[in-house]
Amino acid sequence: MADNARFERITEEGKCIGCGLCASMLPGKLAMAVAPSGYLRPAASAALSEEETDAIYAVCPGLVQTGLPEELIGPETRLDEVWGPIVRIDMAYAADPESRHRAATGGALTALCDYLIASGEARAILHVAAGGARPSFGKPQVSEDHASVLAAAGSRYGPSDPLSALHALLDRGEPFALVAKPCDLSAVRLLGRREPRVGALITHFLTPVCGGFMPPFGMDAFLARNGIDPQEVAALSYRGYGCPGPTRITLRSGAVIDKTYLELWGSDASLWHLPWRCKICPDGTGEAADVAAADAWPGGAPTEEMMAEDPGTNVVIARSKAGAELVARAAEAGFLVLDGGATTADLDDWQPHQVNKKIASGARYQGLREAGQLGIETPGLRTAALRRRMDAETDRAQIEGAKQRIAIGKHRDDFGRES
Repeated sequence: MADNARFERITEEGKCIGCGLCASMLPGKLAMAVAPSGYLRPAASAALSEEETDAIYAVCPGLVQTGLPEELIGPETRLDEVWGPIVRIDMAYAADPESRHRAATGGALTALCDYLIASGEARAILHVAAGGARPSFGKPQVSEDHASVLAAAGSRYGPSDPLSALHALLDRGEPFALVAKPCDLSAVRLLGRREPRVGALITHFLTPVCGGFMPPFGMDAFLARNGIDPQEVAALSYRGYGCPGPTRITLRSGAVIDKTYLELWGSDASLWHLPWRCKICPDGTGEAADVAAADAWPGGAPTEEMMAEDPGTNVVIARSKAGAELVARAAEAGFLVLDGGATTADLDDWQPHQVNKKIASGARYQGLREAGQLGIETPGLRTAALRRRMDAETDRAQIEGAKQRIAIGKHRDDFGRES
């Protein structure tokens, strides 16, 4: 019996993040495409069986998000209730000055990728580069040398589907590293419970700490505010060439328009345009990663002074023994510069929105269920314990807030487009 309606419920409830894993799992039946809402979404060309939909439900980051596999949490690991498993925390940046300047912050992930390729530990890196269906989107890229890794440096804040290329790379049978959003990595960790090649071939899971990405309607609105026709945009980069560097819009005419990070996002996080799934994310801190890299801005946002003067330094969280050893080897080999340590109290200060979202997520999922929707399962992420940090009044406000947003349709992909 066809099970497409159950599959499509993921998108209908605003849970799809557009990662592309389901399309990679069922290439003859699903393909990623730009939906009428502007998002990247899986489109079915054939009927899905109940078993196929079950397989998707088991890994889809719209329905379940998890952390580091238990077997990777050893005696060297300390478990922080908010920040998850930690082996070491370092301040770090790429030793190569060009990588540090071109990257979104300090180029730590770029440096780790360069080391993995140069050392032969990985034959390739699966990550995201600029481009795809629209200039503001990202696309999967398989990099096998420094030039290719560097070309993909910098944040991508638009829709991207890195996991649509996953099975094709697994089919090559060669070791590779994966750099993707925290929710993407969770999906691949869960896939690894069913697909032995994941553990055998993916050498390291790397991620930026993620606050979400900009919906297509948000980028269109940003361009409109600045008098730019989206059809005239030839290329768009969100960060890089400094920390965080400009949002650079290149027009088909050759003209280049630079806007600051604060002009793109605004200085108040409550005003950010985000997809529904990002607003209710249980973990943007990358607990499924071996290594997560983040910005280190006091209070959670850069100032004008920082943007003018900061050369870029990441805070790097090694969550597994393999991640900690990778950081150490990359530093010893001269790819990564370590510049002191940091604490979880520092992380709380630098990433306050991550802390707040984690604490509120359990109540929000109760609100989804009370509104008749699927919640998000969070095995290993301590969601219930974190929820107890809220008082009863705040907890109920989060539940009711989620229900109210569902009632007015904020979960729908086309909500911002219509409003």
